[in-house]
Amino acid sequence: MPLALPTPPTGMTVGTYDTYERAQRAVDHLSDNEFPVEHVTIVGNGLRMVERVTGRLTQGRAAAAGAAAGAWWGLFIGTVLALFSTGEDSWLILVVLTVISGAVFGAIFGIIGYRLTGGRRDFTSTSSVVATSYDVLCKHTHAEDARNLLAKLALRG
Repeated sequence: MPLALPTPPTGMTVGTYDTYERAQRAVDHLSDNEFPVEHVTIVGNGLRMVERVTGRLTQGRAAAAGAAAGAWWGLFIGTVLALFSTGEDSWLILVVLTVISGAVFGAIFGIIGYRLTGGRRDFTSTSSVVATSYDVLCKHTHAEDARNLLAKLALRG
């Protein structure tokens, strides 16, 4: 089976919105009015990568994040080992020790990773792709009906 290549969206623009929520609301309105929404596409225009800075990265925060990740890995490994443990009372000690060991190693590796950056990226952030506007497209055969329904939505505010 050949791999399908992505194709650009087709159809007529029946509405343009400044947020995704408004475009989604428009399509929801069409659906609520029994419109065949399988002929509709929401297209984001003017895509931008936005990085929002969430805080300062310090050695302590890097160690804490590493310790948390290591503790989760320790919990996973300890649980797997406990499943195959033959001792009745030792499984809890095994899990606790692997969680502690994972946290210690995670903190150490967190500090090492922080030190290796040399202070070039001393902040934490989240990234997302956002659009400057969103078009609602509809197949030509249903575009007029979609425009009429969306005009009623615009009148309601």
